[in-house]
Amino acid sequence: MALCREPVARQTRLNLDFVTPTASPIVSFRSVSCRVGQKDILRNLSFDVEAGETLVLLGRSGSGKTTVLKLVNGLLLPSEGTVLVEGTPTTAWDPIRLRRHIGYVIQEAGLFPHLTVAGNVGLVPRLEGRPQQEIHRRVAGLLTQVELHPAEFDHRYPRELSGGQRQRVGVARALAADPPLLLFDEPFGALDPITRVELQRQFLALRRDLGKTAIFVTHDVREALLLATRVGLVHQGRLEVLTTPSEFLRAQGDEVRAFLACLDAKGDV
Repeated sequence: MALCREPVARQTRLNLDFVTPTASPIVSFRSVSCRVGQKDILRNLSFDVEAGETLVLLGRSGSGKTTVLKLVNGLLLPSEGTVLVEGTPTTAWDPIRLRRHIGYVIQEAGLFPHLTVAGNVGLVPRLEGRPQQEIHRRVAGLLTQVELHPAEFDHRYPRELSGGQRQRVGVARALAADPPLLLFDEPFGALDPITRVELQRQFLALRRDLGKTAIFVTHDVREALLLATRVGLVHQGRLEVLTTPSEFLRAQGDEVRAFLACLDAKGDV
């Protein structure tokens, strides 16, 4: 098996400024495997992510969930199989265009410490050459949408924010260029329980209002069942279950039962 690899800059790619986006599915994995060194990270994954849905990938640490996200935005290329975004293989996308086409939210937000809140949120539109007045309006609207008043927050730096506020800024930054696809890599995992619930509710409100397609990674079964339109259970690099939250509660298998036991332990089922 070939190694799962980082993109090579010299590789020939399509200029997707002139490619008409296809209809759903937004993301497709076709028999995708990923091997790093001597370790199989992902094995023979096949699934589609349709427009407007939230696929939550649930699994233990080291199961391969984050690798799926890196394959979607081209940070890694598959050892075998094909990953398609809007019908085009990630190997054919220009990597910069692909990543600007996708919003990415990670734990601790990953904000640039030397930029203000407004500078962080407006970064991608600025790189895209949008007019400054348009960027200003976009930043103000997004900060309002994530419940951070622009007049109070746009001039602050990340060090002046709480963890929950930094995550809100991270979500606003991911939305700034109006991407069709959002990737969330355990974005609420480091937050206190109250802030985490607040941001989960805000995620649901944004999904309702914006209708974005999202792939969300978590190891928290409660979070998966709350946020997902479909839950994919990843175990040792394989997709063991892919189903709706209600059907997941009735699914079979040792790994499913291990996660459902987390609910039983607190009387949530």
